[in-house]
Amino acid sequence: MSKHTFDPTVYNSSDNKPISAVLEKELSRRGVLKRGGALAAFTALASLGLTGCNDDNSNDAVTPPPSSGLSLGFDSISGSKTDAVSVPAGYTAQVLAPWGTPLNDQADEWKDDGSNTSEDQLNSTGMMHDGMHFFPLEGSSAEGLLCMNHEFIDQNRLHPAGATDTNGRRPAEEVRKEINAHGVSVVHIQLVDGVWDVVKNSKYNKRYTAATEMDLTGPVASSDWLITKYTDEKNNKALARGTNNNCGNGHTPWGTYLTCEENWPGYFTRTDDKSRWTEEQLRLGISANGTRYDWDTVSAVSENETGEFVRFDVTPRAGDATQDFRNEANGHGYIVEIDPYNPQARAVKRTALGRFRHEDCSFGKLVEGQPVVFYSGHDSQFEYLYKFVSKALWSAADANPEDRIATGAKYMDKGTLYVARFNEEGAGIWLPLVPDATTKDGARLGDVPGFTTQADIILNTPGAADLMGATPMDRPEWTAVDPKTGSVYVTLTNNSSRDNQDNNSETDTNVANPREGNKYGHIIRWNEGADPSQFTWEFFLFGSFASANTLVNLSGLNETNEFGSPDGLTFDDRGLLWIQTDGGVNENTNDQMLAIIPSELNSTENMLAVNSSNQDQLKRFFVGPNDCEVTGLAFTPDNQNFFLNVQHPGNWPAAGAIDATDSSGANRARSSTVVIMKDGGGEVGL
Repeated sequence: MSKHTFDPTVYNSSDNKPISAVLEKELSRRGVLKRGGALAAFTALASLGLTGCNDDNSNDAVTPPPSSGLSLGFDSISGSKTDAVSVPAGYTAQVLAPWGTPLNDQADEWKDDGSNTSEDQLNSTGMMHDGMHFFPLEGSSAEGLLCMNHEFIDQNRLHPAGATDTNGRRPAEEVRKEINAHGVSVVHIQLVDGVWDVVKNSKYNKRYTAATEMDLTGPVASSDWLITKYTDEKNNKALARGTNNNCGNGHTPWGTYLTCEENWPGYFTRTDDKSRWTEEQLRLGISANGTRYDWDTVSAVSENETGEFVRFDVTPRAGDATQDFRNEANGHGYIVEIDPYNPQARAVKRTALGRFRHEDCSFGKLVEGQPVVFYSGHDSQFEYLYKFVSKALWSAADANPEDRIATGAKYMDKGTLYVARFNEEGAGIWLPLVPDATTKDGARLGDVPGFTTQADIILNTPGAADLMGATPMDRPEWTAVDPKTGSVYVTLTNNSSRDNQDNNSETDTNVANPREGNKYGHIIRWNEGADPSQFTWEFFLFGSFASANTLVNLSGLNETNEFGSPDGLTFDDRGLLWIQTDGGVNENTNDQMLAIIPSELNSTENMLAVNSSNQDQLKRFFVGPNDCEVTGLAFTPDNQNFFLNVQHPGNWPAAGAIDATDSSGANRARSSTVVIMKDGGGEVGL
C-alpha cells in the first residue's frame, strides 16, 4: 500500500486478541512482570529468542532452512537522498516503460505538459507502477511480457493544471483519463544490445483499466449481490466493471498473473444515513464522504454507457437493485486473474479467495497430489492474514495448460478460505471461513445473520474473521514463500494506532511488541503443519533505525541495513529474499530494497533469526529517488535481469533518460520500472 493511499481508519471493532498481545501470557508464565521495567522485559525477550516463545522442551519452533551454499556477492550500499537511484558497484540501472509510454500507435507520445488525452492513456502504461511479474516468451530471458499494476493517480501530474471541478462536477474527459490510468499493463519487452525496451504494437500489449469488463467466478458469482442496472441490462450477474487500486500482485503455477484490489472501498461512496448501510459496507470501509477522485460527480448526460460514472455512488436510488448501482462495489475487493499470453481472454475475479483489501497473493510450495495454497494479507491496521486451500489436488501436468483461465477455475474457484490466529508458544491455527465453522462464541457461523451462505461470508470476509476470533495484526502486506523450504513470510509494515496508554486490549503494546506506535514494522515467518488448520511461527526481523535503543532495535540493525516499514517481499527461485520499504521514516535514506538469504543465516541458538551477530547477512542493494516508494519485483529466468518499480518519485527520471542513476531531474515526474543488471553479465545479487 502506498502511503499516499493509506486509510488510517480502524474498521475492525472486534475484541480479538492482537498479535502484539499473543506472547503476554507466555511471558507472565515465565515470571516476567507485564510492566516491570524495560530492561527486564528485554532480557526476557532475548532469552526467549523471539522465535515463537516455545517452551524450553518444545519442538514447535520454525525449522531453519537447510544451507543453500549461496552468499550475497555485493557490499551493502550507503543510504542516499537524491533524485536518482543507487545500486552496488558493478551494477547498471536502466529506466523502462515509465508512465505514459505508448503501447501502440493509437497513443501519442507522452507529453511533459500533461495534455495527453484519455484515449492516449488507454493505450499507454498507467500511473503509479506497483506489483509486477515477468512472463518469458518461449522461456527467453531476453524477451517476455511484463505485467504491472497501477495503484492510484496523481491528478496534478496527470492533467495540465490538476483536476478540474465546476460547481461540484468533474469533466468526463478528465475522469476517463484517470480511470484509464488505473489498472494493469501487459507490456511486451525485449533486450537488444544491452538495453531493454517496449515492443510497440505487439499483439500482447494490453491495458486493463478501472472500466474494463471482467468476469466473476466462485461463491459470489451470479448471486443477487451483483445485480445492478448494468448487469441487469446485460443479463449477466457474473460481471464486474474495472479493477481499482491494484497494489501487490502474484502469479500462478500455470502461468497467469494475479492482481490484487487493495484500497478499493474509497472509490465508492454512499450518502444516506449509515443506519441503512449493509454490514459489509461498514466493515470494509465504503466512503461516506464522496469518492477518492469524485468520479461519481460527472453529469449523467456525459456518460457513454449505463452508469459509466454514477456507478461509483452506491446509495440506493430506486425500488430495487435493477434500477440503480447499490451493488456495484460488491464486484470489487478480489484477486483478479489475467492470462498475459492470451490478449483475447477476459480477466476473471476469483471470489473464493475472499473479499477484503488484498495486498498481494502468493502460492505455497507445490506438492504433487496435494492442494494448491494461496496466501494474502489485508493491509489495514488490526486486520488479518488469510490462506485459501484448493479442493483440487495439484497435477504437474497443469503447469503448461492449453487454457490457463480454465486451469485457474480448477484451482481457485473451489476450496476453503481460512484466517489466521497466532497463539502462544509459536503455535498457530487456521480458522475456516465456512457456514459450518464454529465461531469464538460457540455458534455456527452460518446461523449468524449476514453469514448464512458462502457468498455472504465472502462478501464480508473480515466480518466473518471477526466472529471466528482471528488475530488482528499490524497491517499485513506482502507474503513470500521460500521456494526451497515452503516457509512463508509476511511483512507487518507498521501500525501508527498501536498505543500502550489507552488500556485497550486491541491497541495495547507490550513486551511482545514493545514499540509504541510500531512505526518501523517487522516480518514474521511460519511453517504449515500436516493438518491444514495448524502452523508454527516465529518473528524473523524487526525494522528500526540503527541509532534506536535495544528495546526498539530488536534485530540489532546498523547503518548498512537500517530500514522501516517493510512492504514488498519476494523470494527469487534461488532462495534470496528481497525486502522493499514504503515510508521508511528514515532520515538517513530514501526507501530501499534489501536482500538476505534465510538459509545462510549464522544465528546463535535462542536468538532472533536476524540479530546483532549476523548483520553482515542483511544488505542494502537499492535506494530509490526522493519521495518514492520502492515496490514490485520481477526476474528473468536466468536471474540476470531484475525489474523493480519506483512509485511516485518527486523529481525523477530525467526527461528521456535511460540511465536510472541520472540525477538531473524532471519537471513532471513519472513512476517507472528500473531494470538492474550486473556489468558484464551474471546473476544479480550473487
